[in-house]
Parts: sequence; C-alpha cells; structure tokens
Amino acid sequence: MTDKPEQPLSPQDALVALMIATSASDDTVRTAELVTIERIVNHLPVFAEYDVDRTRLVANLVFELFEEEDGLAALFGIVRNALPERLHETAYAMACDVAAADGVLGQPELRMLEEIRYELDIPRLHAAAIEQGARARHLTL
Repeated sequence: MTDKPEQPLSPQDALVALMIATSASDDTVRTAELVTIERIVNHLPVFAEYDVDRTRLVANLVFELFEEEDGLAALFGIVRNALPERLHETAYAMACDVAAADGVLGQPELRMLEEIRYELDIPRLHAAAIEQGARARHLTL
C-alpha cells in the first residue's frame, strides 16, 4: 500500500475509515458526504486530539482495501482492532450520517450499513434508533 499509515490505526482513524467506506460503498464519493465527514471530524469531541492530516492516509487505505478481493473483511478486522467497543454505536451513528448526507440511500450504502451493524454487533433496536436520528437530522423541506 502506497500511503499506508505508519502506525496502527487509532480509534479516530477507525471512525474515519468507516465513514469513508460508507461514502465509497456506492462507488461515488459525493460532496455532501465529504462535507459531513469533515464536519464530524471538526466538531465532535471524540476527534478533539485527532490529526486531520491522517484523514487522507486513512482514505487511501480504505480505497486500496476496496480494490482487494477480501478488502472489506480486512477493513473490518482493522477497525475492530482499533475501535473500543464503547465507540461501536458512535461509529454506526457517524456512518449513518454520512449515508444520509446526500438524501439518497442506495442498496450499496444500505448493505454497507448492514455490514457495519453486523461487524460491530450493534443491537437491532439500537441501530433503528440511530438510523431514525440520522434520517431526522438530514430531512429537507
């Protein structure tokens, strides 16, 4: 991997990786999704000490993994190693916000969210509440 992070992924890197993976899951990274990722990274307390320059490295890692046959499984393995369990629902909420950012949830994004729910062991009732919150935040007139 050309731009592989030099150190293991931090919990914040793992959160960024899942947001980028959600955005890229439909083979199109939309501006609204990028703006949402940037807003989340710039404003949520979990990213207070995060070096935003790592975002590009993490994005490159995600894109490279998506090119590999078992890249998604590898990505989830990396994320599970880096992300404390107490941040699993936070990660899912961020992924939902990214998916909802452009107002369109296609099958690839829905499938990615389903994979994240499964891989991070998010209880279905909790996931439904998180999804409803994302929908409410991203409604338009």
